[in-house]
Amino acid sequence: MGSLARAEQVAEVIRRLEAHYVFPDVAVKVAKVVRARLDEGAYADLGEEELATAVTADLQSVNGDKHLRLRHHVDPVAVDGDAEHASETFRRAGELENFGVAAVRRLPGNVGYLDTTMLYPIDLAAPAFSAAMTLVAPADALLIDVRRNRGGDPETSAFLQSYLVDERTHYLDFYERDADRVTQMWTLPYVPGPKFGGTKPIWVLTGPVTFSGGEDLAFSLQRQGRAKTVGEVTRGGAHPCDRYKVDTHLDVTVPIARSYDPETGENWEGVGVTPDIPAAADKAFDTAYALALRHVLELGEEGPRRVVAEEAREALDQL
Repeated sequence: MGSLARAEQVAEVIRRLEAHYVFPDVAVKVAKVVRARLDEGAYADLGEEELATAVTADLQSVNGDKHLRLRHHVDPVAVDGDAEHASETFRRAGELENFGVAAVRRLPGNVGYLDTTMLYPIDLAAPAFSAAMTLVAPADALLIDVRRNRGGDPETSAFLQSYLVDERTHYLDFYERDADRVTQMWTLPYVPGPKFGGTKPIWVLTGPVTFSGGEDLAFSLQRQGRAKTVGEVTRGGAHPCDRYKVDTHLDVTVPIARSYDPETGENWEGVGVTPDIPAAADKAFDTAYALALRHVLELGEEGPRRVVAEEAREALDQL
């Protein structure tokens, strides 16, 4: 790799950073760091995979924005923006991951459980999440597991949250730099299938891997008072981003917006979502499930509830 080609790659990263990063003043500082590293030859002898790692560290060195990164891909990258979502490769990858619905089931004691690994774009993920929410709708309580959730589409978060409320809810705002506008995020007026509803208890399981869209879900439900979070503090990435092609096997992700609570202006960037009920991530399920089972037992055991109460007592004894 000649120095000119490497310089052009890094220059493209800087160009996208300065043009689109949601905080222009921070973009100037970050660009200064990356240019200095380029000038001193820090990137000259690196392969592209090593380059991606090195540049990412420098991009994140000023304010620790984990969404700001240069990525290396084995396969050629798609064009800018949302084209990745439309690509057959991306769709197939999502299909193999069940579009982020890793598991959904009724646990003993009539407790629903939904494990999510990613919030794929709503046009891909809606059927999977709708089916999952239909299954857990009759449950007396719900556990939503985002401990492995690495992020995804804000619209899919809105779709999922719409099953968990009775009235339309304004839960988050986005400020977009390029358009210089604020977009309000609301739950939807209609979703396919039955709702879990807005009154039965929910616990969201979190951990240090939980990121971005997974944090959106935990943060929003927590701030609404709709759910309690259980587990560990999350990674801390609150800036929606876009991706831009740098070279055949390189693209850069640049946060182009800032998300925040519409009432307080706060978000989880850099600090993560702090759990209401702290627990080691690998103990979060047992902690939340025990709380859900105790709730179920409080509902009594008259008539058809007798069998459910027996299940709940047995499950609680086994925890």
